[in-house]
Amino acid sequence: MNFLKAEWRKLAIINYEINPEVLEKYLPKGTELDFYKGKCYVSVVGFMFLNTKLLGLPIPFHRNFEEVNLRFYVKKKEGNDWKRGVVFIKEIVPKQALSFVANSVYQEHYETMPMKNILHEENGELLIKYSWKDKIWHSIAITAENQPLKMEANSEFEFITEHYYGFTKKENKTSEYQVCHPKWDYYLVKNHQLKINFQKVYGNDFECLNHRKPMSVMLAEGSEIEVKTKKYLI
Repeated sequence: MNFLKAEWRKLAIINYEINPEVLEKYLPKGTELDFYKGKCYVSVVGFMFLNTKLLGLPIPFHRNFEEVNLRFYVKKKEGNDWKRGVVFIKEIVPKQALSFVANSVYQEHYETMPMKNILHEENGELLIKYSWKDKIWHSIAITAENQPLKMEANSEFEFITEHYYGFTKKENKTSEYQVCHPKWDYYLVKNHQLKINFQKVYGNDFECLNHRKPMSVMLAEGSEIEVKTKKYLI
């Protein structure tokens, strides 16, 4: 059953390497960290939520909005197969009702903050900027070529974007939900600017990211998506 249908568009993805030990306490029971070429990733992702429908119905004044989240990558063995997914440290949205629904139904970690965006196209370039305010303004800005490219097999971009499950930890229980979407195209990033105080926004565990450069910066086009109803695993 579809809990939510929407479009995720112009996903700005900032990737950092992090010590796996930092993430251990956030791991939902039954999952383990997923690595790419031996490295543990955490990502800041900003994007547009468009044409949102909850249980098939559009919600007035809550159809189009920004989201910025901090997430890491996990996998869970089921039979002979691996389910690859993400765990969210925090998801920031601009409307209180969005946080209430997501936290109540999915036990996620949403917070409401003032947000704004710039989506601009000029002279063959895209300028994408997402900003959010926690006493001070934080922001992600990317300039990229305006020519979508196909995903390459076994690439870092494939690893980051091809995690199709969300896993949530609440006490000793783990819940799982599936996110369905096609493979995404990407844009070649030319420049980026970051203004993020990780300690202030995400807590002391992530203060280390204030002193590191991103391993990579990506811009994905995105697509229509469907979020399935969650189920409890443990």
